[in-house]
Amino acid sequence: MNFGLKFRLTALVLVMVLIGALIALVTINFERQEAELRSRLNQLESESYSISEQFKDRLRGVSDRLMRYRTEPTEANWREFLIAGHSLESWIDSQDKAHNTKHEQDILQQIDAAFDSYLDNVQALRAASVSSAETNNLLLVPSSATTQAYRRVSDMGQELAAAHLDLQSQILSNAQNALLQLRVSVLSLLGLLFLFGVALAMMVYRDMITPLQIRLLESEALAERREKLAALGLLAAGVAHEIRNPLTAIKAALFIQKKKLLAGSPERDDVDAVEREIVRLERIVNDFLQFARPAEPEFTVISADLLLLEARMFCAPQMERSNIEMILEPCEPMQVRADPAQCKQVLINLIQNAADSIGQNGKITLRARADRKSFGNGDQPVVILEVSDTGKGIPPEVRKRLFDPFFTTKDNGTGLGLSIAARIVQKHGGELQYQTEVNRGTTFGIILPRIIE
Repeated sequence: MNFGLKFRLTALVLVMVLIGALIALVTINFERQEAELRSRLNQLESESYSISEQFKDRLRGVSDRLMRYRTEPTEANWREFLIAGHSLESWIDSQDKAHNTKHEQDILQQIDAAFDSYLDNVQALRAASVSSAETNNLLLVPSSATTQAYRRVSDMGQELAAAHLDLQSQILSNAQNALLQLRVSVLSLLGLLFLFGVALAMMVYRDMITPLQIRLLESEALAERREKLAALGLLAAGVAHEIRNPLTAIKAALFIQKKKLLAGSPERDDVDAVEREIVRLERIVNDFLQFARPAEPEFTVISADLLLLEARMFCAPQMERSNIEMILEPCEPMQVRADPAQCKQVLINLIQNAADSIGQNGKITLRARADRKSFGNGDQPVVILEVSDTGKGIPPEVRKRLFDPFFTTKDNGTGLGLSIAARIVQKHGGELQYQTEVNRGTTFGIILPRIIE
């Protein structure tokens, strides 16, 4: 798993955890607010009942003391009436400080004004009664103004309790709005959580499961191909071995006959042609045997640029005859553990294939570069030996069978060069890869594990 994929997966998981934590936090906060709201509503209901009862008790106390004064118009009873009135006024003032809503404060101000009017009327009646010849007659029959003021004070007390209950309705309305916002928030967070979950599943499927499926299919195809190659190798080894013995006898007999013929004679020309074909058959048989029974590499630590330099020196004369320029790009010192002879064989094969693709007048570039690749034991540093040409490129229909044994596009080819090269690179614990573009050229890369000192 590369760093980019790990970072994206970690970021998605953290975001999902954060969203889950937000949902939990919102839910816990809502439960806390619900408990506070329930407590507040119970408090408001209790306060509303208490306000109504306290107001009624104090107003009833004022009315009872007035009735007692009417019955016994003494100074003591009058003082008790004034004390009861002062107690109700003090209670009204205390409620004005305790209730903060504008409606409640307006009602308390109206109650205060109505009660002051009531007291003024009662005091006016008492003053008139004291100066009247008929003492107490005016207080015994309350005036309509006094009665209306008393009723207004009583009604205002009921309105105060109702206003306090209205606050409860307002709080309930605010709670419903908050609950609606909470539902929207939770649903939005759940929607985001679902989307991020889908994104996480898609990323895991795309970047982890799909590559594993592809690797599994590739592994199955590679195993099947190796089984076929093993069977084909046994067959090729047997056929090549059976051909080599009579071919050696034919070559020896031809050599004896060649000595008896004069140079330049038609018979000598025919023998030379047969000899060339025998040499070609020997090369094919040797390729068969090398494919069927590849030699085990003799590993040694060698510099990557030295492998390229030796391959270039070996192929340079042939490339000059075709007017093909060979360029060896400078590179940093890098070492690999490889069999120099086998690696040089692979490089020479790739250079010859590049020359065949170019034909005449082109350029072949050799380079070595460092990289990191994922092999069976994990990600590790590698060296890539590249052979890049300016040839015709590889057509799409050829790419599918490029490494198949005995498949070739050359008239005199065996179709074993790339197959043998791929097997040699595999025995070195590496891979043979290529990039190509029609009419632009091809780059083959030999990937070998790098030795880090």
